Amino acid sequence: MNVAEMLRGLATLSWVVALGVIALAVVRATRGKSFKPAIGLVLGTVVGAVLLTSVAAGLVFVQPEERGVVISAAVPEGYRPVALGPGLHWVIPFFENVVVYPISRQTYTMSIAPMEGQVQGDDSVAARTSDGQEVFIDASVIFAVDPAQVVSVHIEWQGRYDVELVRPQARGIIRDQASQYGVEELVSTRRTDFTDAIRTMLTQKLEDNGLILVDFILRNITFSPEYAASVEQKQVAEQQAQQAALVVEQRRQEAEQARQVAEGLADSAVIAAQGRADARLIEAQAEAQALELIAAALQGNSELITYQYIQRLAPGIQVMLVPNDNPFLLPLPTLTPGTTTP
Repeated sequence: MNVAEMLRGLATLSWVVALGVIALAVVRATRGKSFKPAIGLVLGTVVGAVLLTSVAAGLVFVQPEERGVVISAAVPEGYRPVALGPGLHWVIPFFENVVVYPISRQTYTMSIAPMEGQVQGDDSVAARTSDGQEVFIDASVIFAVDPAQVVSVHIEWQGRYDVELVRPQARGIIRDQASQYGVEELVSTRRTDFTDAIRTMLTQKLEDNGLILVDFILRNITFSPEYAASVEQKQVAEQQAQQAALVVEQRRQEAEQARQVAEGLADSAVIAAQGRADARLIEAQAEAQALELIAAALQGNSELITYQYIQRLAPGIQVMLVPNDNPFLLPLPTLTPGTTTP
């Protein structure tokens, strides 16, 4: 409790005491007792009550989050040009009174939810976008009274600045700005631009009327039932298209995988065939070289083949009979008289 409130309490108590003393004096008088001794007590209590009431009426305590506008009958303008700051102040009793204004932050909310905003029921802002769609916008305006312009706010708006200034200005600016954007832009790509444009215009409007915009909050954007249904259908169609695209991509990847497997098998077959061909070529080359060596050896010694033939016979054979009417497979050595074969 501040000093001013305490003095008001004492003034009230003093008047109660004064009335009690007066009542007591009246009772004594009705009983035939002398009234003179009570006159001084009555006058003292009444004078004390008047003094306390006067002092209490002249003292004003302003809280740190408040400013006081002095309405004065003692000056021609009817008010003091400078508002009272925090602390204890003296005004002319019964000729001046103080209207206190908060300078702390205040919030004005407009919402589609029945119990969220200052107005009961649906208080969202209905607006039309540039493409003709109806949207319902929930918003909150956080503002404060400019301490340097409290007197001007009182003169122009008194205590109605939230209902008659903040509310209509915010709703009008929201509608004007919504008409500059398409519905898709409001909910996606340009939502931030939309909010910034409202904040800029609302800041200027409030400053011109002695208020400070702390922040503008775009809470929610709701569509009409028809547009919401079309958006849902569009999203379902897009999801189905995405699913079909995923299936096509999966099939493409499977076909690519099969193609790569086939290419790998074909490459493997080619490599194996090439290996076999190279092996046969090497083998043929080796055989040709061997035949060339054999041919060269036979040219130098024609009886070498006969020797090789004999070498291939079984070791125990000493005599070999051949038909007399068949030619010899191998040339036999010429036997001269007087020689014997081993």
